[in-house]
Amino acid sequence: MIIDNTILEKLEKLSMLKINEDKKEELAHQLTEILAYVENLKELDTDHLDASFSTLEGGTPLREDIAHTNPQIIKDIFTHAPNKADDFFIVPKIIE
Repeated sequence: MIIDNTILEKLEKLSMLKINEDKKEELAHQLTEILAYVENLKELDTDHLDASFSTLEGGTPLREDIAHTNPQIIKDIFTHAPNKADDFFIVPKIIE
C-alpha cells in the first residue's frame, strides 16, 4: 500500500495533528515503508506457535507498578491540545 496525499490528509484529520507541508512527502514515504515491513511480517508462518509464546524463559519479568506524577508534563501536553477543559481533552462527538 502506498500512502498518498489523500490518505495522509485523512490520517491528519483523524489524528487531529497538523503536518507541515514540507514534511508531508517525507512522512508519506516513511509510512509507506512501515506498511511494507508489516506486509513482510504477514508472510511469517505462525500457525504452529502458541498465542502465549515468549522467547523469555519463565515469561515476561514484572516490575513494581509505581505511579509518578510530574505536573509540568501534564501542562506541557495540554499546551499542544487544540481543545481542552480542566484536565481533559475535548474531542469531536463520534456517536450520535
